[in-house]
Amino acid sequence: MTLGYVLIIIGLALFTLLTCAAYAVYAERKVCAFIQQRVGPNRVGPLGLLQPLADVIKLLLKEDIVPAAGDRFVHTLSPIISVVIALTAFAVIPFGSDGTTVIAIADVNIGVLYILALTSVAVYGITLAGWSSNSKYALLGGLRSSAQMISYELAMGLTVVSCVLLTNVINPNPHLSFLSLTAIVDTQAASGFWNAFINPVGFFIFVTCTFAETNRTPFDLVEAEQELVGGFHTEYSSMKFATFFLAEYLNVIIASMFITTLFLGGYHGIGERWLFNVHAWDGWVQVLWSLAWFTGKTFFLVFVFIWVRWTLPRFKYNQLMSIGWKRFLPIAIANLMVVAVLGYVYKMYIGHLF
Repeated sequence: MTLGYVLIIIGLALFTLLTCAAYAVYAERKVCAFIQQRVGPNRVGPLGLLQPLADVIKLLLKEDIVPAAGDRFVHTLSPIISVVIALTAFAVIPFGSDGTTVIAIADVNIGVLYILALTSVAVYGITLAGWSSNSKYALLGGLRSSAQMISYELAMGLTVVSCVLLTNVINPNPHLSFLSLTAIVDTQAASGFWNAFINPVGFFIFVTCTFAETNRTPFDLVEAEQELVGGFHTEYSSMKFATFFLAEYLNVIIASMFITTLFLGGYHGIGERWLFNVHAWDGWVQVLWSLAWFTGKTFFLVFVFIWVRWTLPRFKYNQLMSIGWKRFLPIAIANLMVVAVLGYVYKMYIGHLF
């Protein structure tokens, strides 16, 4: 893969991600309005489609305020950390294929570890924002975020391990890197079943944990207005606040892509082999087919994130921590053991029959 090709993909990916993040806000406001029987944004541009642009211009013109007793450098660095990590996580996600070559910025053989490492570091952006603001409300929001994200990362990591284990069982190729996201996607296509159906418990836990990792309702305790006045970004304004806002919606999009890759077959569609014979098509047609499926699954999951936010109430903080440590973690461990045992039985006694 040439450097020019990689730079073109990076440029297109950044433009697409940033545009989608901006219009995810528009979609959230429209879906929220529909659920609450309101109209939503409809003044700026046709159907209100230029509202995200107006919001950006408004935030650019606002005054940037830093608390007098706060740490100015860390206060500025925190939103940058959040956005950069969100954008960097996209680099290893395969989002298309022409039948022979996978379309991704970097198709590395440790993509799973790369994503998990970045999501672990992402907590620093919010935690440092709370600390640097020198405000008790912001600090409590940052501390809540640290506890919440660490708690739910454990269960989420175990469900990812169960996906890696399934890939090893279904596709026992000694030359295959089971930590590669491409390998996980292709194994689901080869087996004919998505991991969401083979491992439904892991799918449910992973999706729920991504809600907690992205600080979305019902796990948005780090932004609880009734208790924290806004949480970790209480002392932020202008484009720094907009950057945190951007990072949240980027994380929602990236999380939807990760769920699609691990559990919903990635860029592969339904009936590729037995119904449409996609592998016999021209390369560019396969690219469009794979991009359409990946984009459709991702947009549907983004809609689910929005739908859940305006449907379920917020948990209390003790309930949130109890669910993470006392419910999801034991269930995720048990699910991993069940997958391991059934995988062993399949590999030893059943797999050779096919």
